[in-house]
Amino acid sequence: MDSRRLLRTSATALAAAGLVLSGCSGGSDAAASRSSAPAPSSASQAPKLKKYYEQKLKWRDCGVEGFQCATLRAPLDYAKPDGEEARLAVSRVRATGPGKRLGSLLVNPGGPGGSAVGYLQGYAGIGYPAPVRARYDMVAVDPRGVARSEPVECLTGPQMDTYTQVDQTPDDTAEVNALSAAFKDFAAGCEKKSGKVLPHVSTVEAARDMDILRAVLGDEKLTYVGASYGTFLGATYAELFPDRVGRLVLDGAMDPSLSALDLNRDQTGGFETSFRAFAADCIGKSDCPLGTTSVDAAGEAMKKFFRDVDAKPLPTGESRLLGESLATTGVIAAMYDEGAWPQLREALSKAMGGDGSGLLALADSYYEREADGTYANLMFANAAVNCLDLPPAYTGPADVEKAVPSFEKASPVFGKGLAWAALNCTYWPTPPTGRPHRITAEGAAPILVVGTTRDPATPYHWAQSLAGQLSSGTLLTYVGDGHTAYGRGSDCIDTAINTYLLEGTPPTEGKRCS
Repeated sequence: MDSRRLLRTSATALAAAGLVLSGCSGGSDAAASRSSAPAPSSASQAPKLKKYYEQKLKWRDCGVEGFQCATLRAPLDYAKPDGEEARLAVSRVRATGPGKRLGSLLVNPGGPGGSAVGYLQGYAGIGYPAPVRARYDMVAVDPRGVARSEPVECLTGPQMDTYTQVDQTPDDTAEVNALSAAFKDFAAGCEKKSGKVLPHVSTVEAARDMDILRAVLGDEKLTYVGASYGTFLGATYAELFPDRVGRLVLDGAMDPSLSALDLNRDQTGGFETSFRAFAADCIGKSDCPLGTTSVDAAGEAMKKFFRDVDAKPLPTGESRLLGESLATTGVIAAMYDEGAWPQLREALSKAMGGDGSGLLALADSYYEREADGTYANLMFANAAVNCLDLPPAYTGPADVEKAVPSFEKASPVFGKGLAWAALNCTYWPTPPTGRPHRITAEGAAPILVVGTTRDPATPYHWAQSLAGQLSSGTLLTYVGDGHTAYGRGSDCIDTAINTYLLEGTPPTEGKRCS
C-alpha cells in the first residue's frame, strides 16, 4: 500500500491532533455554542433555518463513475441564519442492492481537514463491505473549511515548503523565536486569506450542517461512520441531537473531556507505543536500519538519526533538504498503519546512507503535497478547526519549556518536537469557542465506539473514556496496531460493525477482536 493510499483509507493522517507544525483538536463547548444559536433538532423548532432544512439538492455527475455531487447550503453563522451562506460539497453513491434500502450512511475520515468527499469517492463508496453498500446510499459532505466546502487557505506552496522545514526542536532562543515566528506567520496568512470563514469552522457548526444534510436526504435518523477526528464530530452530533441518532460508529475515538495540552501529550505517548511496536518488528529483521539488539536501542538509534539530520540535513534529489522536522513527519506518517512499516524501513535505510528522498515522500504524503509543489488545504483546515474547538495548550514558549519533560517522558523519541508543535494555537487570530467537556448524549440510541490497543494517533484509553461518557456507548476493542479498525483486515471487527449498521444491534459490551 503506498503512503498516499494509506493516509486516505485508514482515516486521514492527522487524526485527533495535528502533528509537527499543527495543533491539537478536541472537544468543544456545546453549551457555549448553543448560546449563540439554538441547536435545530428540526425545522419546526428553528423556523429561521426552515429554508435550509427544506432545500432540495440538485444532484449532478461528479466526473467519477458511479458518484453524484451536489451543493448543500447552510448558514455561515448559525447566530445569523438570515446572513451569509456557506456552500458545502456533498457526494453520494446509491445503494447497490439487493435488500431493502436502509437510508443514507454518512462517512467522515477525520483530520480535522480530511476531505470526506475524497474519502467516499476514493475508498468508502467502493471499498466498504459490500453488504453495507448494498443497503445504504453512501454519502459524504466536506465539513466547512475543508477541501471543496468554503476551504480555509493560508500559505502558498513555497511558503508551506518553508513552514514544514522549520526546526521544531529549538535548541536556543534564536530557534525558539524562529519557530514562534513561523506559527505567527501561518496564523496571519490564514486570517488574511480566510478571515471571514475562520470564526465559523467549529465542530459544533459542522455537526449542525450534518443535521441539515440528514433532513435534506430524507432520513429521520443519522447513520454515520466517523474515524479519528470524525468520532468527535459524531459525538458532538449526538450531544446536539440525541433524538436524531440512528446508528453511529465512532472508530479511533477521541476523548472530548481532555484539554489541548492533555490531548497532545496523550497522542505523543500513542506515537511512542506505535514506534516501539514498529521497532520490535524491525529488530527481528536482518535489514533493520535501527539495529537488531533491542527496542530501546532502536529508539536511541532513531533519536541519534534525528539529531544528525538536525545538524546536517540530507539531500533528497530536489531543492528541499531533509531536516529533522520533515524526517520526523515521515517517520510518524508511517506509524498509522503497520502496512507502511516496510516502506519506512527502506526509507530509513536510504536516509542513513545519505539519501533523504524516501522519508521526504512519506512527509509529503502526510502533508498532502503534490508533485508540482501545491498543497491540499488539509493543514490549514486542521489548524483552523483545532484552534477554534479548544483553548490553546500554552500561553507562550515558556509554557512549552515547562511541558517538554512530561512530553519526553511520554515519548523519548518524539516528545520534544510534539511538545513544541502544540504552540501553534497560541497565536491564532480567532478566539476559541469550545471547551473540554464530557459528552453523554442522554437519550441517544446505542452508539458503537471502537478503539485499537496500539493506535498511534487516538490512544486506546480515549475510546474507553468516550464509551464510558456516552450514556448509550458500547466499546468494541481491536487488539492490534494501526490507526482505526474498521476495514483493516479483522473479520471480527468488520462483522461486529456490519451487524450493527445493518441490524442495529451493537456487539456485547467488552467484545475484543484481533
